[in-house]
Amino acid sequence: MLPLVDKPLLHFFVEEILKAGVRDIIFVTNKNKRAIEDYFDRAPDLEHFLEQRGKHETARMVRDIASLASFGYVRQKEQKGVADAVLAARHLIGNEAFAVMSGDDIIETSPSALQQMIAVYKKYQAPITCLIRVPAENTHKYGIIDGTEVEPGVWKISRAVEKPDPGSAPTNLATLTRFVLTPDFWPYLEKADPMKGEAYIPPAIDAYVREGGSFYGCEVSGTWYDCGDKMGYMRAVVAYGLKHPVIGREFRAYLAEMSKSIDG
Repeated sequence: MLPLVDKPLLHFFVEEILKAGVRDIIFVTNKNKRAIEDYFDRAPDLEHFLEQRGKHETARMVRDIASLASFGYVRQKEQKGVADAVLAARHLIGNEAFAVMSGDDIIETSPSALQQMIAVYKKYQAPITCLIRVPAENTHKYGIIDGTEVEPGVWKISRAVEKPDPGSAPTNLATLTRFVLTPDFWPYLEKADPMKGEAYIPPAIDAYVREGGSFYGCEVSGTWYDCGDKMGYMRAVVAYGLKHPVIGREFRAYLAEMSKSIDG
């Protein structure tokens, strides 16, 4: 529930999901994440409290959160990585394509990253991952793919490596934790080899394509904030603070004053 000004990052994820036309959302949580369920649930007492004090806009936001979509919750018994978390929700997903979003990545682009990915999925009828270019020296932080660009911004993946050293990375195309997956990918999630106790999706992608499956990457352009990185998070806070409808102007003036004192 890391906040970005006055909303948690998860709220931005949900907004991106809704823009893509998805209305059924499953959260995979652990026993320490009750706050997620509370945030996306109705809170009549809080709504009444805010209305009584004239905070109508805040009350509306609290009320709207619960009506955004249909939310379900699954507990992950142990934190064993994204692949294991997806498997925990398998019984609710069934035999259909589904989207996966995780991590701390905010991407400012239009159409949204998930909208672009779903468009590629509809064209190729194959699983998709979100790609973004990273500095070559940072490949050890991400899953990295190799492949062939079949059309501008769309890659057919031939190889996927989890967090390769910069000297051995095949490209600088990183997979963010946004996927559109198909039912035939379930066995590869089940066989994903854990790295340091956590099962990641890129090794499952690699096994899938080595056995003849077609997996595509949608390279997304736009502004990317890696909020799992301290500096990336601070950049996001500043950017969203500057354009906030209530505090944006005051925050801009504050930064200008801070800049003068730093330069002085």
